[in-house]
Amino acid sequence: MAYDYDLAIIGAGPGGYVAAIKAAQLGMKVVCVDKRPTLGGTCLNVGCIPSKALLQSSEKFHEARHSLSDHGIQVGSVTLDLPALLGRKDKVVGDLTKGIAFLFKKNGVTFVQGAASFVDAHTVAVEGQSPITAKNILIATGSEAIALPFAPFDETVVVSSTGALNLPKVPQTMAVIGGGYIGLELGCVWQRLGATVTVIEASDRILPAMDHDISKDMHGILSKQGLILKTKTAVKTIENSGKNATLTLDSGETLVVDVVLIAVGRRAYTDGLNLSALGLKTDDRGRISVDDHFATAVPNVYAIGDVIAGPMLAHKAEEEGVACVERLAGQKPHINYNAIPGVVYTWPEAATVGYTEDELKAKGIPYTVGKFPFAANSRAKATGNSAGFVKLLAHKDHDRLLGAHILGPDAGTMIAELALALEFGASSEDIARTCHAHPTLNEAVKEAALACFAKPIHV
Repeated sequence: MAYDYDLAIIGAGPGGYVAAIKAAQLGMKVVCVDKRPTLGGTCLNVGCIPSKALLQSSEKFHEARHSLSDHGIQVGSVTLDLPALLGRKDKVVGDLTKGIAFLFKKNGVTFVQGAASFVDAHTVAVEGQSPITAKNILIATGSEAIALPFAPFDETVVVSSTGALNLPKVPQTMAVIGGGYIGLELGCVWQRLGATVTVIEASDRILPAMDHDISKDMHGILSKQGLILKTKTAVKTIENSGKNATLTLDSGETLVVDVVLIAVGRRAYTDGLNLSALGLKTDDRGRISVDDHFATAVPNVYAIGDVIAGPMLAHKAEEEGVACVERLAGQKPHINYNAIPGVVYTWPEAATVGYTEDELKAKGIPYTVGKFPFAANSRAKATGNSAGFVKLLAHKDHDRLLGAHILGPDAGTMIAELALALEFGASSEDIARTCHAHPTLNEAVKEAALACFAKPIHV
């Protein structure tokens, strides 16, 4: 049977659009379908990119008000132009979405706008468009924010991460439910801009999935910056008056705030795909089961990214998209999921890759710890950003790197060196004996590696 395309991709987020471009580069005729008029999915339109733009702008505002004088720079009264700040964020998003459209055109990828649903394993119906047929179909529809059952989103008082990107004014008070990546990042944005922000986390610590040392030190740093952090605390009820919200906590405390950000997690976005037409079922988080090659139970139908198991990270979806289409092209790619980093873009940043100490203890793997503070790093001291540390975990017997955890300036960039070390099976000694330029933040990585098997030099 002749199909319209070799590959149809549902979803134009990081997983979908990267897979589309790679498949076209491998010689496939590709169509990518998305209900949004702009490419990039949740990440680019209402997620990773706009939140990072706001983080950058809020950091500059905070620095101008509180830190530039430390450098001998006197700026006088500093005021906030929120519409301009939000406008810059929108421009960044617009420029990048246009960039993806250019890449589609350059690589010969067809984009079709409209909500897609399955007719059969080779046919996709698109709202407002003609049906599409393809030899293979890839599901890359991403995820959506989870709402609390007793507090639906109105994106005015009770907001998701999407609503928190576009508040028309800085709230006087804000509650963030969830002390993970999204909650802390957006909480920091609005706290820097002037809101009193309370973060409520049910676990015994913020960033519960990260290494304990990062959670502990980050708690102290963010508290010092002005965030109010309540751990081991759950929200029992939220009453939305339309103007503000009243939260009842399990501690018996009542909290009245202008805005509540719900950041308790995300679920796979598979609604409306008509998976039942294929006989495909999803789990309680909407995820689709796939094998090691991203194949579903239905031949010629594949899935990647947030709609399958694993961390909901844009770069994870990208790697899976590339691996999936390379497999379709006859190649034999492999993804090392233990070498996928995670980053929290607060300031300082937190970044992690590989195992945490708790995971190593649970697995009974013997390890050594190498730790080095940024307070002893010359570049960090020179920039005035010396909070945090680099922590490496290496196997006690053969010194192979098992995990890396960074709390400090530009941790998200620094972690790449350690993800590469994990990918290549490097030892802490390999890292320590690699020459690092001076003065750089990455010298802290070298010193932490030294601490795994010998002694650091500069502390």
